[in-house]
Amino acid sequence: MTATPIQSSVKIIGANGQISLGKQFAGRQVLVEEREPGVWLVRTATVIPDNERWLHQPQAAAELQEAMTWAQNNPPTDRKSGAVLEKLRGKG
Repeated sequence: MTATPIQSSVKIIGANGQISLGKQFAGRQVLVEEREPGVWLVRTATVIPDNERWLHQPQAAAELQEAMTWAQNNPPTDRKSGAVLEKLRGKG
């Protein structure tokens, strides 16, 4: 692992309590840890909503990958569209 040089800059906290980290971070989520009074560690992060956490479990991830592989190997066609439409209309 190579050491990354530490870059420092002076920012001013606005009247609304915000600082700007730069446009390259616009829209990103970050974790802000207050290590001690006046000392913060800000790290970019990816936050997973609770209702989507199951998608990142090994079993679900494996099943999703299997489904994606199947879909790539079985492109959609119109071959059975007539039968599907009849079934949807309740005639099949």
